[in-house]
Amino acid sequence: MDKRTTLLALLVTGALAITTGCSVEKPSDDAGRARACGAGKDFLIGMSQANNAEPYRQVMNNDVQTAAKSVPGFRVVVSDAAQDNSKQVADVENFLTQKINLLIISPNEAKPLTAVVKKAYDQGVPVIVLDRKVEGEAYTAFIGGDNVAIGKAAGEFYATTLLPDGGKVIEVAGLPGSTPAAERAQGFRDGIAANPKIQIVASQPGDWLREKGQSVADALIKAHPDVSAIYAHNDPMAEGAYLAAKSAGKAQRIKFTGIDALPVPSGGIKAVEQGRLAATFQYATGGREAVELARKILVDCAEDVPRTTTLGTMRITRENAAEAYAKLGGL
Repeated sequence: MDKRTTLLALLVTGALAITTGCSVEKPSDDAGRARACGAGKDFLIGMSQANNAEPYRQVMNNDVQTAAKSVPGFRVVVSDAAQDNSKQVADVENFLTQKINLLIISPNEAKPLTAVVKKAYDQGVPVIVLDRKVEGEAYTAFIGGDNVAIGKAAGEFYATTLLPDGGKVIEVAGLPGSTPAAERAQGFRDGIAANPKIQIVASQPGDWLREKGQSVADALIKAHPDVSAIYAHNDPMAEGAYLAAKSAGKAQRIKFTGIDALPVPSGGIKAVEQGRLAATFQYATGGREAVELARKILVDCAEDVPRTTTLGTMRITRENAAEAYAKLGGL
């Protein structure tokens, strides 16, 4: 199979969204105010974002706003929690006072945001949870990638391709308490289990941030100078780890992988194409899918909507990076 055929197969796999449909249980009328739906109306959507400083979330916000422009009557207001759980709770509370018609939320962490999401849902506000999960069942729908599967794909890449003869690995993890961090860690360990010669010698959180990823990697590289590779839970932290290794004179010896694969000049695909990262794994934002689901709920008055939409992924290496960038709508 040539590279183009391989890429096409990967893209087809990545493009497929697995949806689990159900009739979502609605809160009772006396639990809160009802939301009128139908074509030809104006709708206010509150988008509660975990942290606008993260490149992934900037692209997600853009995807949501761009998709919303194609739906007459939609207006999206984005709030930035700046990675602060209390701020995000207050943001959602503020949206409720504005009488939003629908809430899209990408939670900073699961447990601290669960109660306010339930409050919105119990007041009759449809809630789309995007990217990161909350606890319980008090929301309308969840859209996001399969982080366990993505982590496992990364682990299998290490086991069979990146470190087939084994080696020591440093993990730069995401924000503790966020579901993607836990699931990407679990999946990676499942994936490398096929190669017992691979050893995770250290794991510390970089909180999804490039700067913290760099400082964490700097300390861990000094503690483990013979490390073979660094598995980062997202591309910015992988880039930070690369910079730390470069400062230590070890960037050519250590291999780096990330997750996100944003098709933007500063994203992971370009980092792979330019040789800084050995691979990245696509983690779609789900922004467009969230707006489409909002349209079905608010404009089409759909009562039965997919409870869970799982977005596909693909592995991107230097061999397919340029073509993947174009196929994924690179800017």
